[in-house]
Amino acid sequence: MVTHDILDDAARQAPPGDTAEGDDLAPPARAAAPRGGIVNAASRKTQIVVVGGGAGGLELVRRLGAKFGRKHHDIILVDQNRTHIWKPLLHEVAAGSLDANLDEVGYRGHCYRWGYRFFQGSLEGIDRENKRIHLAPVQDEDGSELIAGHSIRYDILAIAVGSISNDFGVPGVKEHCIYLDSREQADRFRTKLLNHCLRVSRAMMTNPDADETVKVAIVGAGATGVELAAELYNAAAALRHYGLEVFDESRLDVTLLEAGPRILPALPERLSKAAKHELGRLGVEVRENTQVVEARPRVLETGDGNVIEADLMVWAAGVKGAPFLSGLGLDTTPRNQILVKDTLQTVTDDSIFALGDCASFTPEGTTIPIPPRAQAAHQMANVVFDNIVRMLKGKRLKSFVYQDKGSLISLSRFSTVGSLMGNLVGGSLAVEGRLARLIYTSLYRLHLLGIHGWMKGTFLMLIGRVNRIVRPKLKLH
Repeated sequence: MVTHDILDDAARQAPPGDTAEGDDLAPPARAAAPRGGIVNAASRKTQIVVVGGGAGGLELVRRLGAKFGRKHHDIILVDQNRTHIWKPLLHEVAAGSLDANLDEVGYRGHCYRWGYRFFQGSLEGIDRENKRIHLAPVQDEDGSELIAGHSIRYDILAIAVGSISNDFGVPGVKEHCIYLDSREQADRFRTKLLNHCLRVSRAMMTNPDADETVKVAIVGAGATGVELAAELYNAAAALRHYGLEVFDESRLDVTLLEAGPRILPALPERLSKAAKHELGRLGVEVRENTQVVEARPRVLETGDGNVIEADLMVWAAGVKGAPFLSGLGLDTTPRNQILVKDTLQTVTDDSIFALGDCASFTPEGTTIPIPPRAQAAHQMANVVFDNIVRMLKGKRLKSFVYQDKGSLISLSRFSTVGSLMGNLVGGSLAVEGRLARLIYTSLYRLHLLGIHGWMKGTFLMLIGRVNRIVRPKLKLH
């Protein structure tokens, strides 16, 4: 493994955004930082490394870059991808309702704007003794090595790598179901969906009396599963305008499976029933109290012995931390989430923070950890930023207090349901229809402001409105 110590700008003479990933020469050796301490800015730059460029990580690194600049601090973002897209939008990317090329954020351009540096790579290990993270080699699609495995030193480390789908060990799920954890997976689903729609359209043109449908089975009726089911009907209704003249939503057969007693368990029962009713109107077959016990090619077997056939099978039944998190030498939960204190420092090492879906924090006096939601990642990013600033100033760190803002579920253009305020006033305020849709849309706008700042974020909102008018309604390639 090549060791790369990130050098000061004066030594590197490199513009923001450049990295030493391709360097073959190791830099001069330097004394290790004191264990658990912060390096004196007079001796070298304080190096703050954020691993994971999701909603929480990207907002954190943006604020750190804006706060400190590059004079006395070196802010570094590490992510295995080159671009960021807001995870709650992946169901729209999968259905073709959203062109990810218009909404994704390139890390290299973003880092140039906000004064941090970007390294592409996947976290492989942490050397807490010497305060270094180890990154796995970056490989091309054909398996050839593009960037050798290397290490980056840190004075403060923040881990924000998000979560992955939890298959709960159900046989065949990994091999035969599609997850929606990344843009690549969403793109894969969209391609397969369009291919099956084309197959059905062609069959109907050849034989108008043919009873052909595209069968989609979605396992898990949380936010992702419900929103995807509704978005599929929105996309199917528009396909006739894009070359598939004989295809419409009547040729779509969607089955939504939920192991629990009702869909959307995070919402009040009344709203859950309203969402189920709306899905039924669209044509979605909702099966509650139905547990999948095995997945086979184009087949799901349920606990009651029934078999559900499907051309496409999506697994959205829950999330967990990536397996590598349990091998970093940090205390984790059975679901591979990193245990953190109320300051969001890991219980193992005070110089390492964790936030977002990969972190597990249970408030004092409760037994339920903070749920893995975008709003939790946003709030955690704010507290980690404040605590890093406080740590550098030698001040006492603040505690994280989760403010439940409620939950909103978008049923595409058909409806939006949700509850606001959460536990803030001892209850919840149910909202539906246009008001709920307006608030749902505002959540993404707040995300844009968080990662881009007020000026650019506002311009991107305006550009988004223009794109909805001038761009095609579906992405078909």
